[in-house]
Amino acid sequence: MSAEVIKEMSMVKQKAMIARNYDLLTSTRDHGRKVVSTFVPGNLNELIMSFGMLNNLPEINAIQGGLRKQSGAYIMDAEKNGHSEDVCTYVKADIGMMGRGNLAPNGQPFPAPDMLLLSYTGCYTFMKWFELLREEYRCPTAMLHVPYEGDGHSTKNMRDYIVKQLKEVVIPTMEQVSGVKFDIDRLRECLKLSAKAEEDLVWVLQSAKNKPSPIDAYFGAVYYVGPIFTAFRGTQDAVEFYQILRAEIEERIRLGKGPVTPEGEMGPERYRLVTEGPPNWTHFREFWKMLYDEGAVAVASSYTKVGGVYDYDGFRHDPDHPLESLADYCLGCYTNRNLPERIDMLSKYVQDYEADGLLINSIKSCNSFAAGQLMIMKEVEKRTGKPGAFVETDLVDPRYFSAANVKNRLESYFQMIEQKRRGGGSVPLAAAQ
Repeated sequence: MSAEVIKEMSMVKQKAMIARNYDLLTSTRDHGRKVVSTFVPGNLNELIMSFGMLNNLPEINAIQGGLRKQSGAYIMDAEKNGHSEDVCTYVKADIGMMGRGNLAPNGQPFPAPDMLLLSYTGCYTFMKWFELLREEYRCPTAMLHVPYEGDGHSTKNMRDYIVKQLKEVVIPTMEQVSGVKFDIDRLRECLKLSAKAEEDLVWVLQSAKNKPSPIDAYFGAVYYVGPIFTAFRGTQDAVEFYQILRAEIEERIRLGKGPVTPEGEMGPERYRLVTEGPPNWTHFREFWKMLYDEGAVAVASSYTKVGGVYDYDGFRHDPDHPLESLADYCLGCYTNRNLPERIDMLSKYVQDYEADGLLINSIKSCNSFAAGQLMIMKEVEKRTGKPGAFVETDLVDPRYFSAANVKNRLESYFQMIEQKRRGGGSVPLAAAQ
């Protein structure tokens, strides 16, 4: 029998927020609010809320299915219906779930979306995914095309291009679907709340510079970034959540404590890691346990930037420039940054957080992350002098999590770190694979 997850006040509040949101989504027939389906990277939650609409995120629903050990059956159903084994398993989990009643975690069916909003931020799969959803639901669809930062930075032309789409495509479609006239002042109020929550989130993420780190910035941080990445950015609930979370972390620092794990307080901190790539959701706690049992803690991660990069270059939503701010947010999402930018970011994290190395969890079906990861690891090793490790799992497909293989690679990696500490020199790339 598995141990109960230890819950702090912030987690209790977040659980209540999520439950309330699912109850709202599954009761639209009663209250009549419209639903927008969109994605986590580049999601325009503040704009959606300014029209009084609700935000439903297919990725999050797939994650919930993975955590509940339901996604394997959904994926098998989708493959039986002709979807390739190589397709993103978020997509197949979502499609398969639709065929089994499309039930939310509260056991009630999700409503059909009134609108599909595709913010394209570096993931080609998003476009194909929404083609499938458009065929299923036959509802209005708006695509917000976000130019890829191929040259390593955004430009004024890129920003203006996104703002033009917001004004001419996205906002008119939302007005049509919601029956509500766009109110820029209402959007400004949501953006003010976003910026306030983002300040406390950044403080929490950067608290990992302490020794010991009071947080785990990969597994533990899934709970920390949840509200800001999903349906709560721009709400008073999010502001209050991050205030509570910050107070909890301040107390942990004062007491010299490390992170809280599902089994309670983590033991002594032995290894500090920067992580790249999403976690595996079907074996989330088992994967996490492999690290904290060894005293390993993630002090920074790229996954916690997939829904917005706030700590690295100081971005905050700006109520004084609302549409431009939404454009800047979309442009800066991690999956919209080129590989040299990602290498810069990961190398800086290794150095700034005094990490022992970089751990890459390469996701079989996620090209947005997996492409170029071996090159990323080699370059980060070269720049920082710290060893890297490479493990392979998947998002929500339990067939691609081999506990023995992951554990063996992690144990070998920790031995490499010890060797490096003893002055054993740099570790060749092949040894980390």
